Amino acid sequence: MAETRLQSLIARLERGQRKTTEAFRSLTTAQWQSAIYDDPATWTARNLLAHFLSSERVLLSLCQDVANGGPGAPEGFDFDAFNAEQQLLFEDVPPGALIDQLEAARTQTLEWLRTLEESQLDRVGRHPALGEVSLETMILAIYGHQLMHMRDLQSRLAS
Repeated sequence: MAETRLQSLIARLERGQRKTTEAFRSLTTAQWQSAIYDDPATWTARNLLAHFLSSERVLLSLCQDVANGGPGAPEGFDFDAFNAEQQLLFEDVPPGALIDQLEAARTQTLEWLRTLEESQLDRVGRHPALGEVSLETMILAIYGHQLMHMRDLQSRLAS
């Protein structure tokens, strides 16, 4: 029996979370402080983890909105301002707690995905960075977003 689109999305998100969690749990104290990005602000591995958590929560909310017939992200969503605000929100949360919260947020995303009907994946809404896309693309972007940043993290820590 062929895998459905929903099953494929769930499998990717599960696999991505396992790899992300393993990578963050293996970081040394020095690596947590390593700069991964320098522009528009310096982001360490810890900042990146906080970014994953805030993004997961907001993207789940936007996906739920689109699945229910809503528009998704508001027009003109300023993700740079959002990211800066979210970094302040999580600045005092230790890495271990951020990892635990990210795992809980991904579990919530996966549980919600299991309630969807395949036809809902074709609904269209606004993603903060991609614009008007299908719900399937928005969900896939959750996976791709983390994958992109994890490649940057691994590349930066290897140099």
